[in-house]
Amino acid sequence: MRVSRESLIRIAKENAQERAFNNHDIVAAYLTGSLVSTNVEPLLGGTADIDIVFVHATPPAMRREIVKLTPDFHLDIAHRTKAEFKSPRELRTDPWLGFEMYDPMLLFEREKFFDFVQAGLRAGFEFSAPALTLQRCRKLLAESRKGWLDLMDISEEQVGAKEVRQYLQAVQYAANTISALSGSPLQDRRFLLDFPARAQAADKPNFTPELLNLIGVNQFDADQLSNWLPEWKQAFWAASENPRVDLRVHAARTNYYEKAMQAMMQGDMPVGALWPMLLTWTLSAEVLVNGGQKEWQRACTHLGLLGKAFEEKTQALDQFIDKIEVYLDELAVANGVETSVNL
Repeated sequence: MRVSRESLIRIAKENAQERAFNNHDIVAAYLTGSLVSTNVEPLLGGTADIDIVFVHATPPAMRREIVKLTPDFHLDIAHRTKAEFKSPRELRTDPWLGFEMYDPMLLFEREKFFDFVQAGLRAGFEFSAPALTLQRCRKLLAESRKGWLDLMDISEEQVGAKEVRQYLQAVQYAANTISALSGSPLQDRRFLLDFPARAQAADKPNFTPELLNLIGVNQFDADQLSNWLPEWKQAFWAASENPRVDLRVHAARTNYYEKAMQAMMQGDMPVGALWPMLLTWTLSAEVLVNGGQKEWQRACTHLGLLGKAFEEKTQALDQFIDKIEVYLDELAVANGVETSVNL
């Protein structure tokens, strides 16, 4: 089966129009993610997801769903309410929804919604200006600091899958603070693969090795990833059957992660595969019992993410957040906008 960006977009349009025809509560639908980005190749390891957002007139029954198309392709559908877009100007400072609505592809519209929201979002060409960019970045960094603070009272004996997941989330928020200086926050699958370019764009290439050290890259050989892959897959499959697991761990997404990780392992930056593996393995471990966490525990111990070493990682994260905050203040001074001290 030949698959291209164009064929995937056609599938998105067909699915959006079919759903809208059968559900009159849908106000609009748009395509986002790698399929609408001209800077990213949507296929990684021959797999891709199709990110569709449905906007509803009333609160939807679910916020997100995964729909399998083939073993290598699936729909990743988000459901939002029209009320979330009632203040387009406020969207400018939203690091996620702001970028999502700035330049998506309209798939369906029942009423005049899209142009109104985008007009407010893009008004005055201020979206990429330093003041709004720094506001979005500071929101991401604040989430990182909050996540770090939540881990301060955790003893080494208490560290488990939940705490590692909170730590990884805080790390991702911190790194995405830098990413958001030159684009939208990076998503899970390509997170480590694309971060070096974002750090370089921010004139902070040294942030890349610091990020890698935060997840233990300096403590393992990249060849170890292929040895962990079977254990990761077993945990992923087992956890996907649990209704409590994070929706990112879904059977329809197995190839989406596995084939992408294999492609990265064979590419120029094999360590890029560590993030999607570690994150989804941790999400899986959160719902696994009766020995289902053993291999995950071994991997995390190897990376310095469990036991006494976890405290060292949180200290390093604290320093990483501080450095980013100082850098944001330097940018603020250089561009004549408020620093964190003045806010």
